[in-house]
Amino acid sequence: MEFRDSKGIFQQIADNVCDKIISGEFPVGSKIPSVREQAAEMGVNHNTIMRTYMELQRENIISNQRGIGYFVSEEAPQQIIKLRKEEFFSHEMPEFIRQVKLLNLTREELKPLFDQLNQ
Repeated sequence: MEFRDSKGIFQQIADNVCDKIISGEFPVGSKIPSVREQAAEMGVNHNTIMRTYMELQRENIISNQRGIGYFVSEEAPQQIIKLRKEEFFSHEMPEFIRQVKLLNLTREELKPLFDQLNQ
């Protein structure tokens, strides 16, 4: 995985796990890679993965079954979508609007972009 400077590594790993849940690669109820497996795959310290898993557990995206491992919770897909929408509307959309205003983009210039959303 290629890490970016814009977000903490543990957050980027959490996003990656969430992407896999939403895409169905990690279905609801399935076991996700262990902390050690994930650390080896990502090339990071296991403490980073532990922090990631603790955060995902706090957000009710995964659950820990002691001695067995971490599993995708029943409400994970809906919870991820809810959190991502909140993030989009509170951070990304305001930045988009700021850029539109800064560049003096018109509705006509933006229309092709929004038309793509309806397809």
